[in-house]
Amino acid sequence: MLWLTEFSGFFSAALAVILLSPSLQSFSPAAAIRSSHLDAYFRPSPSPSDHSLGNFSYRESPILRNAAECRFSGGDSGVCNPSYVHVAITLDFVYLRGSVAAVNSVLQHSTCPESIFFHFLVSESETTLESVIRSTFPKLNLKIYYFAPERVQSLISSSVRQALEQPLNYARNYLVELLEPCVDRVIYLDSDIVVIDDILNLWKTGLGPSTIGAPEYCHANFTSYFNGAFWFDERYNETFKGRKPCYFNTGVMVMDLKKWRRFGYTETIEKWMEIQKAERIYELGSLPAYLLVFAGHVAPISHRWNQHGLGGDKVKGSCRDMHEGPVSLLHWSGSGKPWSRIDAKHPCPLDSLWEPYDLYKRSH
Repeated sequence: MLWLTEFSGFFSAALAVILLSPSLQSFSPAAAIRSSHLDAYFRPSPSPSDHSLGNFSYRESPILRNAAECRFSGGDSGVCNPSYVHVAITLDFVYLRGSVAAVNSVLQHSTCPESIFFHFLVSESETTLESVIRSTFPKLNLKIYYFAPERVQSLISSSVRQALEQPLNYARNYLVELLEPCVDRVIYLDSDIVVIDDILNLWKTGLGPSTIGAPEYCHANFTSYFNGAFWFDERYNETFKGRKPCYFNTGVMVMDLKKWRRFGYTETIEKWMEIQKAERIYELGSLPAYLLVFAGHVAPISHRWNQHGLGGDKVKGSCRDMHEGPVSLLHWSGSGKPWSRIDAKHPCPLDSLWEPYDLYKRSH
């Protein structure tokens, strides 16, 4: 229902050629969060250039430098350097290949790659992933943040797909606790995306009075994201009164963390998760709580920054085409992921747009 126009297979192939050039328990937040600091901006390149962790083997990303026009102030301020563009993304074993490709795509299309700082959110049980990401991107400005599943586990309810129930999907709710207070603004990206535009253009998006910005889809059937238990209960059905709520996808967001802290949105989201746990007012994972809190108050961003749904539907992962219009970011939301379909030798036509950013090294 989110698709406006289907492009032909010929156009998809042509596009590939054009675009792809080189609670609330007694568990405290402090106990839930650890971080691994990067003492220097850049680390020396390790040897050899191919890095393995069991079945995970990745080629080293090429080293990219800032263009002459980049205004980047170096120094010893680390993550707090005001010149940085901040990007947050999760890392886990299941989606690691997607995350690596996403980071690679951001760097490849950035005019100022050395001015980007990546904040990687990782489950406490997956500490070995840090060595993979550091060796694959030896010159990357980054910091690893370990997130304890117990911080949110008791609040998670069942969803239409088990993958949506993973605690790391909810780590974005806690960015204000995970990231340093000096980070006032961040771009949050899902792991199943590739960026084919300069991310600085997304970073510059004005949010006005809003706390988050995202592409909105007001033609979508917004009522379908909640069930009868919500719409027929007068305690809840006036939640959107006075608002003009539209669906938005939480896989691409520009977030004002200063405003988030001020208004305590983490606690508000947790309250809705508690209600969901007790009353079952929706069926999807982390998305509906964001709709409840922010829909109708989202700063609109061009649809070009989230061409989503390329993973197909929530169950079968069938092939789909893109929305009509220009493209800056491709998003394989849905159950089908490009790396899985490529490995199974049953790729969808648009999976070819993801493959050039794949750094995975197959063993022979």
